[in-house]
Amino acid sequence: MAEALAKIPNVEIDPEGTFKYILVRVNVKDGDVNKNIIRGTKSAEYHNHIFEKVSPAMESLGLMCQCLGGGKIEHNSTDRKLRVFGESTAFGKADHSVSVEMLKSVYSNYEISWSDDKK
Repeated sequence: MAEALAKIPNVEIDPEGTFKYILVRVNVKDGDVNKNIIRGTKSAEYHNHIFEKVSPAMESLGLMCQCLGGGKIEHNSTDRKLRVFGESTAFGKADHSVSVEMLKSVYSNYEISWSDDKK
């Protein structure tokens, strides 16, 4: 199961625009091995729409997941900037500082910031 966990991309977000995102902890069933992942897309009207896609996908790999919170990401690929902010009504606010560190591992040539602002 740990191999399945290792193959899951840490970050999957839309390449441009402002959209909702969630921070998810993925666990190996009946084990203590886990990792956090970020998923974000403009196609989701609500944060739970993202989770409703992620959860069954993880379950099909024999993994469980728990949403740790959400917010929004503003992705400007032209200027290479990411801004993390806001919160999810359904899941609460993700720890944006954790999300930013994860985004930095994938978008190392970007300027990445976060705030507790709602907008």
